[in-house]
Amino acid sequence: MKKVGIVMGSASDMPVVKKAIDTLEAFEVPYEVHVYSAHRTPEQARDFAKNAKAEGFGVMIAAAGMAAHLAGAVAANTTLPVIGIPCKSTNLDGLDALLATVQMPSGIPVATVAIDGATNAALLAIQILALSDDTLAQKLVAKREADAKAVLENDARIASEYNK
Repeated sequence: MKKVGIVMGSASDMPVVKKAIDTLEAFEVPYEVHVYSAHRTPEQARDFAKNAKAEGFGVMIAAAGMAAHLAGAVAANTTLPVIGIPCKSTNLDGLDALLATVQMPSGIPVATVAIDGATNAALLAIQILALSDDTLAQKLVAKREADAKAVLENDARIASEYNK
């Protein structure tokens, strides 16, 4: 199975990234995590992205706040799918990171999830990998079924209590 590469611009992004890690672990998807900044360690970020395919990665996730150029920097250096997680910061409540992540020039795509949307980033990475992995695809179906069941159980509980 291909790995998911996760890179964050700062160690302060770890609480957000941990949600992606937990999701990948729940699906038993291998991953590797690094802290590389598009601005402070551009060579390391570039090298990680350039070598990702050869190192067995199938998808990249890049999490960053504020200027949030990391996902774009990663995408510029690989043809692997890149998923950006804009991270909330004290400045502008993460809107700056969202806009920086989502506004990519033509030819360098970055899929972008919600601000602090690490769980969905991991699920999207899993969906991409599941295109060529039937076992992973079955795990996704099972998760969706379990999620639907939980919603319907909550509906039944709430309906029985409030619908008189």
